[in-house]
Amino acid sequence: MPRIVCVAGARPNYMKIKPVMDALERHGAEVVLVHTGQHYDASMNDVFFRDLGIRPPDRYLGAGSGTHAQQTGRVMAAFEPLLGELAPDAVVVVGDINSTLACALVTAKAGPLLAHVEAGLRSRDWSMPEEVNRVATDRVSDYLLAPSPDAAANLRSEGYREDQVHVVGNVMIDTLLANLDRARANDALERHGLARGGYGLVTLHRPANVDDPDALRGLLKALGEVAGRCPLLWPVHPRTADRLAEAGVPGGIRLVPAAGYLDFIALQDGARLVLTDSGGVQEETTALGVPCVTLRENTERPITVEEGTNVLAGTDPERITATVHRVLDDPPAPRCPELWDGRASERIARVLLDGGSARTRLRPTDLAPRAHRAP
Repeated sequence: MPRIVCVAGARPNYMKIKPVMDALERHGAEVVLVHTGQHYDASMNDVFFRDLGIRPPDRYLGAGSGTHAQQTGRVMAAFEPLLGELAPDAVVVVGDINSTLACALVTAKAGPLLAHVEAGLRSRDWSMPEEVNRVATDRVSDYLLAPSPDAAANLRSEGYREDQVHVVGNVMIDTLLANLDRARANDALERHGLARGGYGLVTLHRPANVDDPDALRGLLKALGEVAGRCPLLWPVHPRTADRLAEAGVPGGIRLVPAAGYLDFIALQDGARLVLTDSGGVQEETTALGVPCVTLRENTERPITVEEGTNVLAGTDPERITATVHRVLDDPPAPRCPELWDGRASERIARVLLDGGSARTRLRPTDLAPRAHRAP
């Protein structure tokens, strides 16, 4: 029975790791869940374990907050002895947070196979910490598990071997589809006094948007104009709440506490449109067929624009307002990328369990056999 360590550290990880753990266990693997503790607030942590039915972590590292360097270093220092104790055959990391990179680096030096779920996503924005994390994690990974063909194309253009790259689909959508009926059956809309299709949903958390007072004031100006046409509900990320109190929130925007997973899916599903800077929300709205306006200058998920319901609006207030009015007048038709079908985790399990061991596989910087190299 192979032993596989699955790592989660923060809210974006939980929806991605749960289906992978389940699929590996169905196929007979021994799965050890390690929680790094990068997120520890109950609203960002406990509610997701409860909503998703994730078992308590087998090991908890307690990394806590800090700068990128402090947080990454603490996770590495705690994960290194644990990995030596567990001696797994493979480690699975997901996404692009500091915990992802920290555990990837430790694994690469310790020797087990390393699998990166959501490999190949690229925003081309080197000022984003997540971009650095995902690029560095891909570099040391044995298995590059891409959610879509464009992500795989990025990896191939960067020189990765074909045996490393696997297009498996989107594990976020596995979790979404598995829980959609439960989300639709809950009373989130009623509790907030909302009618289906009668409101817009807002989520903003990226430092470039909420930590810069000028950028935040511009976004609030645009959101205030949008709210004049479509009232907005904003479940506030804890790190954003103080910034909003200082900046002042226009009328028509209602702030509520951060939502749990089922509540948030219900709120997305019932919205007329969603305004966000979250990569995961771009994916979820595409799967739900809900119009999404992304308040960023770039996205590492361009497939949600090309084959989904997402529109990239940037951060200029006038451009945002014009884009939202256009989307409200003429919503994009629902479209969903291939393989976003709820079976990505099954594909991942087959890749990992049929892919050989650290003794039999080529490692990340090995050269492919000559017969398989490009001329």
